[in-house]
Amino acid sequence: MSITSRVLRRLATIAAGSCSMLLAQAGCAAAASPPAPAEELPPSIQSALRRVQLPPEALVVYVAEVGNGKPARLAWRAGEPVNPASLMKLYTTGVALEVLGPAWSWTTPVLVNGTVSDGVLQGDLILQGRGDPTLVVERLWLMLRQVQQRGIREVRGDILLDNSAFVLTGADAADPGEFDGERLRPYNVRPDALMLNLKALTLAFAPDVQRGVARVAADVPLAGVQIDATVPLSAGDCGDWRGGLRLDVTEPTRLRLIGTYPLACGEKSWPLAFAEPRSFNARLVDALWRETGARLTGRVREATTPAGAVPLFEFGSAPVASVIREINKFSNNVMAQQLFLTLGWQAGPALRAALATGAAQPLPPEVFVADADPALPPSQRLAGPTADAARELVRAQVKSRAGCADAELVVDNGSGLSRHSRSSARCMGQWLQALWSSPVMPELIGSLPVSGLDGTARRPGRSWGTALGRAHLKTGSLRDASGLAGYVLANSGRRYVFVAILNHPNALAGRPVLDALVQWAAEDSGR
Repeated sequence: MSITSRVLRRLATIAAGSCSMLLAQAGCAAAASPPAPAEELPPSIQSALRRVQLPPEALVVYVAEVGNGKPARLAWRAGEPVNPASLMKLYTTGVALEVLGPAWSWTTPVLVNGTVSDGVLQGDLILQGRGDPTLVVERLWLMLRQVQQRGIREVRGDILLDNSAFVLTGADAADPGEFDGERLRPYNVRPDALMLNLKALTLAFAPDVQRGVARVAADVPLAGVQIDATVPLSAGDCGDWRGGLRLDVTEPTRLRLIGTYPLACGEKSWPLAFAEPRSFNARLVDALWRETGARLTGRVREATTPAGAVPLFEFGSAPVASVIREINKFSNNVMAQQLFLTLGWQAGPALRAALATGAAQPLPPEVFVADADPALPPSQRLAGPTADAARELVRAQVKSRAGCADAELVVDNGSGLSRHSRSSARCMGQWLQALWSSPVMPELIGSLPVSGLDGTARRPGRSWGTALGRAHLKTGSLRDASGLAGYVLANSGRRYVFVAILNHPNALAGRPVLDALVQWAAEDSGR
């Protein structure tokens, strides 16, 4: 069954049968009216809040036993919409698992526009992006090797990079530094249908004591880009070693290090978003193609696929379940946004059908364009994988499966790297309840960090107590938001849906409160 057919079937069920038809499979939250849950914070949590000087109003909590339909064990301000930070990825990845399926994968078509003879392509080679977030430098090298294995060692034309599949406008196409002014941070890279190496490079520093310098090397080759090969060593502690290097990217093609590197740091690495992201793909492809010994008489440039181009092969990704593991374990924002936009693109026909049946709200006019189907009215001609289409699909899927009120969920970019995303603890808790009863539950839980053992839940400074290794929890943090959400296995053998979020200018100081809540849930303690 095709992706579109599966999505159509799900959305048709939602439109026709509402909550009652899903009850047997997912325990739809809107089907019943359970008694009011506990709405008072446990004394231990109140004490934890006082210790970090945060008011109780900064916290929202929802804790409920999985799948039994009983009232929530704790629901503190659970209906209040707050900024969930990276917990928003639970919506994106959960919808992707249900809509696309765990085994779905991206493909990147490689095409030729010309003729091939004696190893020479007289014409253009085309790489057609479809959103794959896993095209890191190693896999891009394999793709280019496959081109050569199919008999093309020289391109007498151009290499065309087609990234037209994603239609981004307005805030979705904003400058990478708009979020927090840190445009060189890899998490701020903007989405791209042809996302190569996450548009980032890593500088490696290795002290050479005899020469009094640290050797500098980049992990990817970029045509036309020069990077200082060494930087002077300095005494003193490691401290803010990145600041001490004084990286100068005034000229994007010349990465200069005008400071020093502390010897005490030993070997370090520094991931960076490329200062000129629009040219990154072309520079990387150009350098890799020539490194393999192949030749190019033209240049590498962005362009749409010409009419009449002939497919050479399709380069596949790992299954989406594997990608979601990377997204949730390590809170990868760029991958999450790529997946989010892919949802809008893959489910376009299904969303169009949902609009026709009234299952989803109307989309803004700018996301519609004329397409090849003259039978569709103008209001239902979907314009590809815009963020608006993805937002509407995620919102409609979560609302239908979890019974969330409109005011309790605001979807922005799918990653949580946003000042506009909102979710209530109750909505997220009900979504986790629905996923617990879903066929994709094992893949989702396996993608979440294990408390104290891996992913972002292994970072220092956390106190898991008896919950060590007993919780699968997505972490989330911004400068004014911090949260945990997922599943906690209690000492009693019961498993709980767990959501706790702090919104406050000093929210990051409240992590001990979140840790205390996890321990409280794990210990099945009294009130």
